[in-house]
Amino acid sequence: MSEAQSQDNLIWLHIGAGSFHRAHQAVYLHRLRQQGDAADLRWQLALANIREDMAPLLQALQAQDGRYTLETVTPEGRRSYEEISSVQRIVPWDLQLSELISTGADARTRVISFTVTEGGYYLDHRHQLDRANADLAADIEGARRTIYGAIAAMLAARKAAGGGDLTLLNCDNLRHNGERFRDGLLQFLQLRGDSELQQWVAQHVSSPNSMVDRITPRPTAEVRQRVLAATGVDDACALMAESFIQWVIEDDFKGGRPALEKVGVEMVASVLPYEEAKIRILNASHSCIAWAGTLIGLNYIHEGTAHADIHRMAYDYITQDVIPCLTPNPLDLAQYRDTTLTRFSNPNIQDTNQRVAADGFSKIPGFIRPTLQECFARGADPQATAMLPALFFVFLQRWHQGQLPYEYQDGIFDHEATRAMLDSSDPLQAFCADRLLWGELAGDQRLHGVLKPALGRINAWLQQVKR
Repeated sequence: MSEAQSQDNLIWLHIGAGSFHRAHQAVYLHRLRQQGDAADLRWQLALANIREDMAPLLQALQAQDGRYTLETVTPEGRRSYEEISSVQRIVPWDLQLSELISTGADARTRVISFTVTEGGYYLDHRHQLDRANADLAADIEGARRTIYGAIAAMLAARKAAGGGDLTLLNCDNLRHNGERFRDGLLQFLQLRGDSELQQWVAQHVSSPNSMVDRITPRPTAEVRQRVLAATGVDDACALMAESFIQWVIEDDFKGGRPALEKVGVEMVASVLPYEEAKIRILNASHSCIAWAGTLIGLNYIHEGTAHADIHRMAYDYITQDVIPCLTPNPLDLAQYRDTTLTRFSNPNIQDTNQRVAADGFSKIPGFIRPTLQECFARGADPQATAMLPALFFVFLQRWHQGQLPYEYQDGIFDHEATRAMLDSSDPLQAFCADRLLWGELAGDQRLHGVLKPALGRINAWLQQVKR
């Protein structure tokens, strides 16, 4: 019997085999194993995916015994290479998610974490499940296409087997991510009519909020080539990330946890100040730079950050609107702003505008709308913040005209509704009335009042750049 199968071990199961988990959570667990403490070595990381798209990666990782090389690069261009060996078990994908469900039901599994992107939670502006989504509707009827269907199947099997207490740990950039997921899961079980499992979850499952941060571009052939040159290993699963890394978690683990604080994870009573700073300063300005850079023909985030006008848009948005909204705060927000923009300026990351510009229909309500709402509430004029949705509006117009240089990817994107909005007699008014984007602000004339001049400034800027 292998170490991963030993009855003495505990399992940390992660759903979402993409680059971010392998460059972030798996790295912390790797560092913990490297310390060699017996209690920490009991924890085994199992990696799985809900959708078939990651099956080739899982197979490649299986062929390498779960090991892969991580390249990290500093803003100054210093590269380092490390073999990450924390993934002790690969859970193979199948249509019914059979092995995933059995792993989640295993009493040794005490933490199930997941990274499925912001759009993967199917929540509307009231944080209610979007029942119009086809995948979610199918899962309510018993399918296993979404995080809710997969988790519900695992919890049902766990309950039946007497599997005991469990922590469900959301690692996506969703405000109050643990709470939002838990609410969504309970709604999902209610729609299924499964009140017994609802009650079991309330008693046996915790869902702490967390904040994660590390810029992790999609892996390229060049990363694999650099890894080969530096290490002599031709690693099919190699990936790269920036040197900066941060993880903040509310310390509410129902079934126990490894000693994450030993390796730099910040275990706190509340992630709120960290979360708000990260979402509004880092995530929102990241999107700003990606949308603006795309509109003037740039390919990478560092190119946009180095462009004086784009840098000024991001800087002004943070300084004029976000910092006043988040003050007082235990963090030095000005320093956080400067560190963030320095990270974005790293030319060695080669982070694409395509990756960062994705999922705007989740990012506007999650990253940008709260600052507009708070500015309106305190009587401030959020001209700097208005530039961000104005950029996204022009970005959508380019998409509609077939003029984007890449395919726009969005987990909750309704193509027909968006085209109808942009074809309407007053597209900006229709944009400002979209409840998916704006929630309670939809149709508010204050919103239109700040976006209209912001759109004028964006269009004038684009004309000037053309010349």
